[in-house]
Amino acid sequence: MESARLVLRKLTTGDIPDVHRLHSIPETDEFNTLGLPATIAVTEQLVEEWMRASDTQVWCITEKDTRTFVGLIGLILKPARFRSGEIWYKLDIAHWGRGITTEAVQLLLAHAFDTLSLHRVEAGCAVDNIGSVKVLEKCGMAREGSKRKVLPVRGTWLDNYMYAILEEDYRAK
Repeated sequence: MESARLVLRKLTTGDIPDVHRLHSIPETDEFNTLGLPATIAVTEQLVEEWMRASDTQVWCITEKDTRTFVGLIGLILKPARFRSGEIWYKLDIAHWGRGITTEAVQLLLAHAFDTLSLHRVEAGCAVDNIGSVKVLEKCGMAREGSKRKVLPVRGTWLDNYMYAILEEDYRAK
C-alpha cells in the first residue's frame, strides 16, 4: 500500500532488528500493553506469532523516498461473518508530529474497506494517549465509549477509549 509519503509493506523476519528497536523505545511503550522486550528473542517470538496468525496482518510503515522503517501498523480480523477488524499502530518517536500515523491509518482503512470489504473497523487507545485520540478522530473514527482499567501497563491499569468507523462512514468521508 502506498501514499504520497509512505509505503506499507508486509512484515518479514528481516524486520526483527527494526521492530526490536521500536519496541525498546520507552516513549513508544508508554501506553502499550506489551512492555519493553527483555531481549531480541522476545521480539523474534512476537514477530513469528504475528506472521503465523491467520487473523493478523502486520505491515512496516516506511518512508516512500528512503524506505526507512518508521513504525508498525496492524489489523486483527474478527470471524468472517462479522466483517470487522481492529487496527493498532506504533511509530518511532523520531517521526511523531508529522502526520505519518494518520496517513498510515488512512491507508489501512482503505485496504480494510476497499480490498477486504469490511463493514466495521475498531481501535482502542488509552484515554491519556492524546496523540492516538487525535489520529483516530482525524481518520473519521467515532468514540463509542470507554472501558475502565482494562489496559495492563507497567503494573497499573489504564482506562481505554473505544473507537470505530463503519463502511458507510468511510464512504461518506
